[in-house]
Amino acid sequence: MPLRDLPSVDALVRTIPAADLPRSLVVECARTAIAEAREQIGKGNDADPHEIARRLVEHLHARRPQTVINATGVLLHTNLGRAPLADEAAVAARAAAMSYENLEFDLVTGRRGGRAQFARELARALTGAEEALVVNNNAAGLFLTLTALARGKQVPVSRGELIEIGGSYRLPELMEASGATMIEVGTTNRTHLPDFEAALSEDSALLLKVHPSNYRVVGFTEEVALPAMIELAHRHELPVVYDVGSGLLDENVPWLPGPPPHWLAGEPGVRQAVELGADLVLFSGDKLLGGPQAGIVVGRADLIARLAEHPVGRAVRCDGPTLAALSATLQMYASGRAADIPFWAMATTSPDVLRARLEQLLKGSGVRGEIRAGDSVPGAGSVPGATVPSPVLVVQRPSTDALWDRLLMSDPPVIARRDAGELILDLRTVPPHLDDALSAALQAACRS
Repeated sequence: MPLRDLPSVDALVRTIPAADLPRSLVVECARTAIAEAREQIGKGNDADPHEIARRLVEHLHARRPQTVINATGVLLHTNLGRAPLADEAAVAARAAAMSYENLEFDLVTGRRGGRAQFARELARALTGAEEALVVNNNAAGLFLTLTALARGKQVPVSRGELIEIGGSYRLPELMEASGATMIEVGTTNRTHLPDFEAALSEDSALLLKVHPSNYRVVGFTEEVALPAMIELAHRHELPVVYDVGSGLLDENVPWLPGPPPHWLAGEPGVRQAVELGADLVLFSGDKLLGGPQAGIVVGRADLIARLAEHPVGRAVRCDGPTLAALSATLQMYASGRAADIPFWAMATTSPDVLRARLEQLLKGSGVRGEIRAGDSVPGAGSVPGATVPSPVLVVQRPSTDALWDRLLMSDPPVIARRDAGELILDLRTVPPHLDDALSAALQAACRS
């Protein structure tokens, strides 16, 4: 196309099928498309501004927040929003978002009240802690704790627990930002109690233990057990802060029938950490707890008060809908209905049930594939290395990448798993009511 034939922005906008995108965004796509076409034509290349504009608009549509079908078998998929909320948690969040609520108003006294009072009551009851505090995520809880309790002081921590999680979150950098000085003790694979004792000084603020929830160090290893660390810290009149991360409320998993699932072996429970005497225990709301993104701190009332009164505490607090969803989730635990929380319901679905659904999917979609033994994973940096046996559907098609791309563009988008050149669908992470939509998407993608 000659430069003189490039359309005006208005003319190009009128030809773009933009659905419900705001006009300002469509205009920006048109400007970008014309500029890109002009650049390519100037280099002697062919360029169609209409095609470029359509591509840009399609990309904008794909980036809008929307629901997807998670067929990866990763129960807590960080890139897909982690834990789906229980129906009653979602209803509570929606009601709080669409109306006024008693967020900081005490209906008994008619005066201003504390934020998250009901969620804190539930957290205390479920963990046996003196007090609780809710913030917007677990990293915020740790940052607040270090800032309020250890700024300008030293915090010994094992080298084997200097974690890095998704999004380039690194414990050493968080500690530096809080103003605390990190004192590394032990080695990557072995840390002993005398290592901590040798690191203590008059400048020590607390002892920090971090559960490595997204990796495991195996082989010639040793870590300091929580009871020994607590005894040492209390002998020196220091608190112990334990970041358990994943949010397993109770190692005994009393909300499920029978013994705890084998894939939870070694995962610390919040209640057990409190019972052993940890002064503060921190955990996530959107991992094994199965609720919304939040960070929960439980423990000694005097330490929680210092956190709540610190200026950073206001900066990391949760909004009303999040607190409503968290309260509803915790109430399900308190009333013995945690097995109905989507994470636990998906994690405990029997392989036989999944296989029957896969057979129906294979039959209904008409695609060529086979059902094999496979594994789902908890995900989101929880229970690293653990797997949950699950049958999977392996779709037989020459071009896995092309099928993957078509599934991404389906409505709703389908996120599958690619492994060794094969496309794999795991129904453990797909609610049964979405089976028909998945079947239709799969059929259409394979027909294209």
